[in-house]
Amino acid sequence: MCSISFLNLISISMTCFFSSLYFLLNNLVYFIEWEVVSLNSMSIVMTFLFDWMSLLFMSFVLMIASLVIYYSKEYMGGDINMNRFIMLVLMFVLSMMLLIISPNLVSILLGWDGLGLVSYCLVIYFQNIKSYNAGMLTALSNRIGDVALLLAIAWMLNYGSWNYVFYLEVMQNEYEMQLIGSLVMLAAMTKSAQIPFSSWLPAAMAAPTPVSALVHSSTLVTAGVYLLIRFNILLSNSWMGQFLLLMSGLTMFMAGLGANFEFDLKKIIALSTLSQLGLMMSILSMGFYKLAMFHLLTHALFKALLFMCAGAIIHNMNNSQDIRLMGGLSIHMPLTSACFNVSNLALCGMPFLAGFYSKDMILEIVMISNVNMFSFFLYFFSTGLTVCYSFRLVYYSMTGDLNCSSLNVLNDEGWVMLRGMMGLLIMSIIGGSMLNWLIFPVPYMICLPFFFKLLTLFVCIFGGVTGYLISVSNLYTINKSMIFYNITNFMGSMWFMPYISTYGIIFYPLNYGQIVGKSFDQGWSEYFGGQHLYQKLMNYSQTLFLIHNNNLKIYLMLFVFWILILMNFLLFL
Repeated sequence: MCSISFLNLISISMTCFFSSLYFLLNNLVYFIEWEVVSLNSMSIVMTFLFDWMSLLFMSFVLMIASLVIYYSKEYMGGDINMNRFIMLVLMFVLSMMLLIISPNLVSILLGWDGLGLVSYCLVIYFQNIKSYNAGMLTALSNRIGDVALLLAIAWMLNYGSWNYVFYLEVMQNEYEMQLIGSLVMLAAMTKSAQIPFSSWLPAAMAAPTPVSALVHSSTLVTAGVYLLIRFNILLSNSWMGQFLLLMSGLTMFMAGLGANFEFDLKKIIALSTLSQLGLMMSILSMGFYKLAMFHLLTHALFKALLFMCAGAIIHNMNNSQDIRLMGGLSIHMPLTSACFNVSNLALCGMPFLAGFYSKDMILEIVMISNVNMFSFFLYFFSTGLTVCYSFRLVYYSMTGDLNCSSLNVLNDEGWVMLRGMMGLLIMSIIGGSMLNWLIFPVPYMICLPFFFKLLTLFVCIFGGVTGYLISVSNLYTINKSMIFYNITNFMGSMWFMPYISTYGIIFYPLNYGQIVGKSFDQGWSEYFGGQHLYQKLMNYSQTLFLIHNNNLKIYLMLFVFWILILMNFLLFL
């Protein structure tokens, strides 16, 4: 099933890619309406929007999904229910397709909820308590966004159609469209895990690694960014854009800071995804939606590769994810290490790799834009932190000797996994340059002073050196972190967001709901409502049953009773 799915997806991906080139060069947009049912004057219509953006994104999602499924053939080889896993992944991809090509809020909700439901099934795929808790946190956090989208759908009834593309430009400054936009923004913030909904993203690492590669590169977390790219007109010159800029900037900073204190390999990469999502959201909130789309696509390539390499390493380390137990992997697993390092450098924005073209352009645009000092600091400091934790990760995993206590046979013999990674390796090298020429046919000419032009490079070099020095020096050996325990605990636990989310979204609301349910639904209202009525009717029916069953005795007793009452009445007179 893996091979068939891989071939089908890769062929559809190539078709979408060449179609997107045709649409882009000819500046085409196809709006297709398909009438599903027509009854009297009512018709149910399914609408699809095909333009260069949706087709290009679809091609990338399908390409990454095909390589992930091919990679899973070996990674999930020991799984009894392999076909079930592949079916879940395909359902996941299908939900994302529906979301990408929908210009209609109702069909977007179908794809959106499909992503939420299937992601829950995939997060709890390995059935243990940790997975169940992570799945519940993921599902309940995303439900907030689903409710916001439902409210937006209800409000769209005022316009006569749910096809938002018709109304955005016309109604840009109207109060109602701004309200719909703010609800959509809330939905996007939950799905893309912006503050204060960030804690579910690292928790979702309980899913199998191929799923993480798919989720964190091009499907679940990017759905919010993609939706806001479609609604980008509402963000420019409004309070929504300013609010989103602040929240996404803080998310970027918080994730970068947290990754420097983390020792779990998959969680470090998850936090780096969160940081990059903050970068996409922040540049989108400033009105540069094409740049956000550009970074979304380049990020998908190297992040999928990064997760695949992490999966290969974890596979070889007998399912150990602690980077302190790794070391010397470049000697034992040279091919995997090469892919890992290329994707890491692309993430850092190393010149001429995929991440460089989008990241460098974003930071230069920020320098010539009208942003305040705080936002400027968040952008550049977060970029430095990205390089810092990437170099720290490379230091712990690639250099020195293997620190694992047990005997591990490390090798690069998983050729199926390696072939899956090689496809993405090529794209991580050439993808950024290719997309740059496609999306921006006229190159951006950004004129800046010499120091500002090199500022991004300086920040990256400084971040890398800092990450290396912190790892090499005895900061961890003499437990400096224990001296500043409170600060370390605060920064290393995502600013206490997991605790707030776990108690704020799950524990207290569910507890309070149980109390309210017991007091009202199963308490007073039950006693004076349904149960009370039930008891009364039961009593009456038992009395009637008695009368019907003992008719002669009862009638004689009643007759005697009435005679006695009549005699008493006569005597009284």
